[in-house]
Amino acid sequence: MATDELVKTTTGIAHHGAERLPSVDIDSFNIEIKDEDGFLGDRASKGAFREVLERWRKPLRKTGEDPFGKVPTEEINKKTLDAILVGDDVEASAVVHSAIEDFSQELVYVTRRFLKTKAWAKTERIVVGGGFRDSRLGELVIARAEIILKSEDFKIDLLPIRHHPDEAGLIGALHLAPSWIFEAHDSILAVDIGGTNIRCGLVETSWKKAKDLSKAKVVHSELWRHADDEPTREGAVKRLTKMLKALITEAENEGYKLAPFIGIACPGVINPDGSIEKGAQNLPGNWESSKFNLPASLLEGIPQIGEHDTAILMHNDGVVQGLSEVPFMQDVDRWGVLTIGTGLGNARFTNRRKESGNGGNGKNRDSTENGKKKGKDSK
Repeated sequence: MATDELVKTTTGIAHHGAERLPSVDIDSFNIEIKDEDGFLGDRASKGAFREVLERWRKPLRKTGEDPFGKVPTEEINKKTLDAILVGDDVEASAVVHSAIEDFSQELVYVTRRFLKTKAWAKTERIVVGGGFRDSRLGELVIARAEIILKSEDFKIDLLPIRHHPDEAGLIGALHLAPSWIFEAHDSILAVDIGGTNIRCGLVETSWKKAKDLSKAKVVHSELWRHADDEPTREGAVKRLTKMLKALITEAENEGYKLAPFIGIACPGVINPDGSIEKGAQNLPGNWESSKFNLPASLLEGIPQIGEHDTAILMHNDGVVQGLSEVPFMQDVDRWGVLTIGTGLGNARFTNRRKESGNGGNGKNRDSTENGKKKGKDSK
């Protein structure tokens, strides 16, 4: 089957991994930047934070004063660290705060490098998502990094993503869908695929309450921790199909007008035909094979939703998580997302508006370059 035919068959709307979506242009996503130490994303990941924490524990461990005792750093979860931040153990709290400061500096370094790329020029705001954000620890890192950037005269907002990261990856799928869907339907199916979990959701648009989709919410979701089961690729697709069919039944039972549309967030570089070029190495089986196409495979299992042919659109998971912020980014023109998890997801967006002019808060967009304030001597 030719690529154009496959695209039309699997989506009926647009191509997968599209650079132009209904509300934004995607200037870049999943870009990999290297420095002398390797990939930039490795400096701002969950694993990188644990390495920083371990560095602070080492000298204390030698003198027998490590407040965490013999507990391995990788076994200290976010909830424990959050509790320590507000607890009575001053030494333990000091260690965590020290790690926060160092990791914040790493996040600043990474952010600076992104802002220096052509694709991220004139970025005005960055939201930070991913599992790391879902903690007091993560929020402190983000806030501290923003303060450091502003102290260096970067005119940039750095904020935690608004929705819970688990829901942002589902709600963002609404912004993959064409506008006609919201006229006749009140919900869609969304899938968020990760290296550990696959999450499916029934997402209510709440379009009648807010046509910008700012009131959208996940009303039902199913989670499968596939890393525990170690399934084959075909087994994973079969389980995913079963999860989606269960949500279709749920929607029917509760009287939702479910759209014949499935939005998928998936790691890696997504090709227009729905194949994955690279970045899917943590998924079960070989998802980067030229013989594998997830949207086409799902279409075989769910050819119709209701009385209509199913349309499927797949995009990078960082992009989709960022798209959940579209309704709240209308006061800026250019913005980005960084997702801190196993790796560092990234995407940069430019809003597309029908109205002329700046359209946002009236600020002069040309007064910045790479998000950095121009001084008197700037040319």
